[in-house]
Amino acid sequence: MRAVQVREFGSFDLADVAEVANPVAGPGQVLIETHAAPLNFVDLLVIGGKYQFLPKLPFTPGKGPAGIVRALGEGVTNLKIGDRVLAMAETGGYAQMAAVDAGQCYLLPANMTFADAGASSLVYDTSWFALRARARIAPGETVLVLGATGGVGLASVQLAKAMGARVLAGVSNMSKAQMVRDAGADGIIDLSQDDLRESLRAQVFAQNAGKGADIVLDMLGGDYFDAALRALAWCGRLVVIGFAAGRIPSVKANYLLVKNIEVSGLQVSDYRKRQPERVAECYCEVFGLFESGKLKPLPYETMRLDDFKLGLRKIEDRTVTGRVVLLPQA
Repeated sequence: MRAVQVREFGSFDLADVAEVANPVAGPGQVLIETHAAPLNFVDLLVIGGKYQFLPKLPFTPGKGPAGIVRALGEGVTNLKIGDRVLAMAETGGYAQMAAVDAGQCYLLPANMTFADAGASSLVYDTSWFALRARARIAPGETVLVLGATGGVGLASVQLAKAMGARVLAGVSNMSKAQMVRDAGADGIIDLSQDDLRESLRAQVFAQNAGKGADIVLDMLGGDYFDAALRALAWCGRLVVIGFAAGRIPSVKANYLLVKNIEVSGLQVSDYRKRQPERVAECYCEVFGLFESGKLKPLPYETMRLDDFKLGLRKIEDRTVTGRVVLLPQA
């Protein structure tokens, strides 16, 4: 089969597509024929050797591929050959075949294409755990999504809206505002305004009847985190998901006390390892909302396996609109 191979940590330019042996489904695993694999910002961290946990070299990167089950490993009873699945694997997606844990595979809705599944992979589950597990969302609350035009951001806008929230979408480029409106945002917060520390809070209060946001989902960090913390309502909750802006922020604990607010973090891979039953609950709800039409596929572009460097560069440069999905069989 053809697969992307990373032989040393560093720039993705050092990786290449090579002919390698097909993987074998071990006990508790299935072999899937990969039809779609998303490119993610986190892949840059893994390839660069900067992620929390790293695979052994050489390896094939790619989290969350979608495809068809072609072989069953010993002891697998929850799937059958021919099933269409989304596999929440940590690596192996940038390839034509992948061996993945059967317990991390979720049957796709009949009306979801492989490319749609790839575009949804690793963003809807991240959003779900941020909203359900960390922020404890309740209908009628106001959710501010920072970095709303990214994959997790767009998924969060849609999912929060489907969960009954009022959604404010933070965007740094107002030319992309229509994208988040189409995803269901009730209001737009312009993150490019001067004096972000004051302007972000002023915008939130102006669009939320003079009150702060109940929940903030922060994919950006840096100055955006600092400003958003001041825009929280009483007993508000801010969930740290990433640091795309670069700087890892800090917070003074006395501010949390005085304002009765919470800051928590989300590392979604931990849930897959520690609470797989909650991941199953997540996909049950997400796929159900998709089938009912309350969620729709995120905007994406598709690329061949050979074009993975082009896709990763667009993610690195933040020039991509929506998501990039590899089609390994193309």
